[in-house]
Amino acid sequence: MTNLEEHRTWLHVKEIIRERLSLMDDKADDDLIDERIRGDIHMKGSNLWILMFAIFVASIGLNVNSTAVIIGAMLISPLMGPIMGIGYGAGINDFALLRRAFKNLAIATFIGLLTSTLYFLISPLDTAQSELLARTTPTVWDVLIGLFGGLAGIVAVTRKEKTNVIPGVAIATALMPPLCTAGFGLATGHWNYFFGAFYLYTINFVFIALSAFLIVRVFHIAEKKYVDPQIAKRAQRYIIAVAIATMLPSSYLAYQLVKEEVFKAKATAFVNENLNFANTNVAQVKINPKTYEIKVFLIGAHIPQEKLNDISLRMAQGGVKNAQLKIYQNGESGNIDISTLKANIVTDLYQNAQTKLEVKDHEIAQLKESIQATSIHKKLHIEIPDELQTLFPKITKCILSETYTLNPSDQNLSSKHFILNIETKGHLSKTEREVIEKWLKKRTKNDNVVLFVD
Repeated sequence: MTNLEEHRTWLHVKEIIRERLSLMDDKADDDLIDERIRGDIHMKGSNLWILMFAIFVASIGLNVNSTAVIIGAMLISPLMGPIMGIGYGAGINDFALLRRAFKNLAIATFIGLLTSTLYFLISPLDTAQSELLARTTPTVWDVLIGLFGGLAGIVAVTRKEKTNVIPGVAIATALMPPLCTAGFGLATGHWNYFFGAFYLYTINFVFIALSAFLIVRVFHIAEKKYVDPQIAKRAQRYIIAVAIATMLPSSYLAYQLVKEEVFKAKATAFVNENLNFANTNVAQVKINPKTYEIKVFLIGAHIPQEKLNDISLRMAQGGVKNAQLKIYQNGESGNIDISTLKANIVTDLYQNAQTKLEVKDHEIAQLKESIQATSIHKKLHIEIPDELQTLFPKITKCILSETYTLNPSDQNLSSKHFILNIETKGHLSKTEREVIEKWLKKRTKNDNVVLFVD
């Protein structure tokens, strides 16, 4: 292939890629995009009532730990409108629109916090469920979810035809649950829940708005011209600064989360490998990744301290060099969680019982099959002689037996043969012998049949 042909091929491939990935073919007119986004930023009248209803639904879902209810609340929430308006306003340098969208988002946020706080103040359920706790520790992955979810959302808004992408973005970026969780923190006085959840909410709306800003810039939607162009540059610097300031704490939290999970995995592997004794069992393991502390509770035969010291010296090889290993034997410390220990013992007993039951059930099934097979064989040994004597009057006596021969190629396999001994009062012709053998093969469902005639 010549250089010219390679160049043409590369241009053809580039054209195919550009055509496949193009976002301009079904892009709506700038005026239609502008009308859509401006029409959704207002937070008053029906939108405000829908928001309050959605907040109540999401709060109830968090309160009773119902994922389906929380998803439903996210679908009916109108929060995406003003957030998209912020990114769009910044993208076209329309400060008036930017201020109006931010004002509406601030109103929606205040109403959401107030509504959820009131709900949790009057709710008799004040336990933090797993769905609620999941919204209190944001990480850099939430930043990525907000960014890519927002990109999907703004691309959908800029299409000629409306799509069902926006509800999916609302679910993925989860604006409602963290806002309601922040209300739970205010109502119950758990400030760590409030700040963690509100930070997650901030991450979501900042990066959804940032994604809208980026797409608007990429599409070159008509900008509003400023008297002083320096204002636009300053606004862009502010946007970048806000995005970085929002992302940095979550990056640190993500790093800490990964670090803690790695420590937990290494600590668990170290305990499993090094604290495995014949007559002593590990009753419970408590791993605290924040203090680098590993507590192990043993039950059974006493392990000499010298042996435990040797195990502690192996911690560097196990990847937990800086951790502190504390081993308690047979209730030496009151720190053991008795309820958890009981639950573990009950679980072990239940699993052992289930295993034994499964083994017994398998043995019973095999015995039933064996009994059934024996019964069938006995039946054959009785019925076949009677039937033969009826079909062939010359036969005066008939005995059916079985034998097994090993397969030479595989000593674990054997084949079954049926042997039929008969006595007759007259001579059996060759044809009659063949008929009897053919009938016996069908009757026994076995081709290995041997016929002896006395």
